[in-house]
Order: sequence, then structure tokens, then C-alpha cells
Amino acid sequence: MTDPSPSISLRNLDIAYGGVRVVQGVTFDVARGESFALVGESGSGKSTVLKALCGLAPEWTGTMQVLGQPGLHRPNRAMARRCQMVFQDPYGSLHPRKTVDAVLSEPLAIHGIGDRDERVEQALVDVGLDRRFRFRYPHQMSGGQRQRVAIARALMLEPEVMLLDEPTSALDVSVQAEILNLLKRLRAERGLTYLLVTHNLPVVSFLCERMAVMNKGRIVEIAQATALHDGSFTDPYSLALYAASGGNR
Repeated sequence: MTDPSPSISLRNLDIAYGGVRVVQGVTFDVARGESFALVGESGSGKSTVLKALCGLAPEWTGTMQVLGQPGLHRPNRAMARRCQMVFQDPYGSLHPRKTVDAVLSEPLAIHGIGDRDERVEQALVDVGLDRRFRFRYPHQMSGGQRQRVAIARALMLEPEVMLLDEPTSALDVSVQAEILNLLKRLRAERGLTYLLVTHNLPVVSFLCERMAVMNKGRIVEIAQATALHDGSFTDPYSLALYAASGGNR
């Protein structure tokens, strides 16, 4: 029987940095297996929500649950096995002095998981990289290849939830489609739940079923992704964002 409980559930989430509230009253659910987006302009609080979910933004209040477990105010090893994050900048998120092999083996070593050689090689295949990339360093790869490694690293522990923070915005346009197709395939194959942060509305249309529009730390509207095709938003800010993306043409 399918578990009806959501993968992610937030109620009245407030997040502060140095006493300044940057996220206020955020409430939404992400169903198991769903792909859900947080969209809005830079500084609207989207990425901060992701950081709180993985314990990197400790000053939060409200209610937060991931896979039925209460949210924490610091990173947690048990939660890391079930919920992983892919960051915006694949070069900044990979250690420049570690090979791909070291990057992919590290989470296995931390969690005491064996068969490392087999798992690392399979992870490379899963993200569309030849095994010869295993002993390369980040500077020896393109941006798209580095982001594939970052996605492989997030998949090493076989999580159920993936937090995607602008996963294609640092890439060339020609490479963005490849990474989006990869993410779509991986979700279908593994039954993953995605929470995507982006300001790129076409990405939402391609990858997600629903979206929450954020403005100045608050959610102003939750809509079906189909609204990006028919313009059926109700909030003025959402409509302005839609128009600015070319939706009014």
C-alpha cells in the first residue's frame, strides 16, 4: 500500500540569520515521489528553506518534517542517508584536491557501506559518465561533468529525497538540458522526491508538478506547474513573475 504521508512537511517555518527573519510563515507539503519547486527572485528565501531542511540553517522555528522525522537544527547522519542536496555550483561543491573516486567514496566510508569500488563505478554509469572519470580531479572536467559527479555523490547513499538548489543555473545553456533530462530519468527510475529551488520557470515546467512562489521570505501562492502554460496564477507577484519570463507572449 502506498504511504500517504508527505516526504516533506513544513508548517509556519520561520528562519533567521543573526536575528533577522529571512523566511516567514512558510507552509507546504511535498508528496512522496512528487517534484515540487520553490520559485522567486534572488533573495526571496528559497535556498534558505533547503538549508534548513538539511540542518545548515539552525535558527528556525515552526514545524518541519522530512520523511516523517522531525527537522533538526544541525546536520544529522541518519537523515543524510535519506535526504541529500545538490548545490548550485558544481565546482565550488567539489573538493578541488580530491578525485572523483575520493568524492564518491567518502559518504560510503562515513556510513560504513562496503562494495565501494562497485558502487562508485555504478554511480558514474548511472549519471552518464564513463569509468575513466573515476580518477580525475574537478579541474579536469567540464561544468556539466562536475554537476554529474555532484549528483552521483548525492545518490551514493540511495536517498529518498533530493534537495536541488539551482542545479543547472551555473551551466551553459547547451548543458542544462542534459542535466535536467538526467534528473528526470533518475527520479523516474528511483522513485525520488524532488524539492527544487530555481528562478528559471521553464525548468519548473519541465521537471515539476507543483510550485510555490516566494516573495520576500513568504509564499504568496502555490500552483500547479500547468499555470506556466495557461497563466492561471492569482497572486499579482506570481503573475508579474510569469509575465517577466515571457508567459504573456
